[in-house]
Amino acid sequence: MRPAVLIVGVITLVRIVVLAFARLDLFVDESQYWLWGQEFAFGYYSKPPLIGWLIGAVTTLAGSDAPFWVRLPAPVLHGGTSLVLGGIAAQLFGARAGVMTAAGFVTLPMVALSSIFLSTDVVMFLPLAGALALYVQMLERPTVGKALVAGGLLGLAFMAKYAAVYYLICGGLAAVFWPVARLSVRDVCLILLAFVVVAGPNLWWNAVNGFTTFSHTLDNADWVREPAARAGLNFDGLVEFWAAQLAVFGPVLFPALFWFALHRPGPVKGLLAAFSLPVLALVSIQALLSGAYANWAAAAYIAGAILVLPHLPRWALATSFTLNGALCLALPLLAVMGDHPAAAKAVERYKGRTEMSRAIAEQARASGAAWIVAEERQILADLFYTLRDDPLEIRSVPPVGRPLHHYAQHFAMTDRAPGKILYATRSGQPPVCAPDATPVTTIAPETGAYRRGETALFLVPGDCWAQ
Repeated sequence: MRPAVLIVGVITLVRIVVLAFARLDLFVDESQYWLWGQEFAFGYYSKPPLIGWLIGAVTTLAGSDAPFWVRLPAPVLHGGTSLVLGGIAAQLFGARAGVMTAAGFVTLPMVALSSIFLSTDVVMFLPLAGALALYVQMLERPTVGKALVAGGLLGLAFMAKYAAVYYLICGGLAAVFWPVARLSVRDVCLILLAFVVVAGPNLWWNAVNGFTTFSHTLDNADWVREPAARAGLNFDGLVEFWAAQLAVFGPVLFPALFWFALHRPGPVKGLLAAFSLPVLALVSIQALLSGAYANWAAAAYIAGAILVLPHLPRWALATSFTLNGALCLALPLLAVMGDHPAAAKAVERYKGRTEMSRAIAEQARASGAAWIVAEERQILADLFYTLRDDPLEIRSVPPVGRPLHHYAQHFAMTDRAPGKILYATRSGQPPVCAPDATPVTTIAPETGAYRRGETALFLVPGDCWAQ
């Protein structure tokens, strides 16, 4: 595994250097995760808490909230995941397989992209891979300790993203179809016990907070809430999802996954397929019934990488490394050259956010307003992060009914503000509480995330939303 450590280490180091020179604002989700990290909790509005804890720990230790420190865990965690998967492959198929798997995973398109932008998938991958590694070891040498740690790691992955629960389903399916995948009742109970102990705090938090996070998850699966409204099948959505997987896992590796999983797989390959194909199947159903983002099946490629990379013929492996490697080179260049016109289109949604927030803040000061209120999540996310050291108070429009984002849930404007409030909106309409207000100004950037449309600013009374 020494070559694998060297390859992964060099690529990880280069990615860290790229982050230091990247000229990209935090995206909406990243800014929200950063805000979560400012206050420890066992759960947050739309995701489990681990990503917030991680960002909070790193930025506290670094003494800086700069984008570099917020995103630093991404390449480091991916490097660790690659080595764990390489270790599993080496155990199952030999040393060369370990090197190919580690090198192949660290250069996957989805890994290259999410080494620049931190996401919950990145945080989930390492404990999920660790749980899989211990599970594979337990098939030969089961122990109480391994079972408890495997369950704990699976619980930790669940605390990063609920998609980790797929592995409980996959483990059951593997045991049904492949006797080699079966654990003793004792070990299964120990895994489940450790899983519940680690994941329990978030389950408790959801219970006392109206199952907020679970409710948001159901919003993504809207056919569950309103099955009658989804009577038809979204074949276009299914095709789009499957096409996107060619970019997520790679144009060579994705079709190869099905070949190795379905063409006389045998017990070991069958076990790995059981931890991959069911995830793709479940998300494909979601895509067919409603829609699915490309990364929703990312958990499939933990086991999928081990299934495919060690067994590709040399020509296919070379083709895959060439295509994926080209993307691995292109993405860092886009991040570093974010201000260059040639890169502007590709990184548009990561640009102009800081400038917009500062422009709103400047207008608030010029208008004598000490409070800024907005309704749109992306405006609020950018304001909270960019103005983190600014004395201006930022609030969300109070929700009507269930809060639709974290800011409406925890930062709703329900008090009377001393003086005027600056209201920022992309709708162009004044708030309901001040229908006759006229815009102070509008901001219409020509480039960046806000270039489509205008952001209107209204000066409204301090008691506009007071309850």
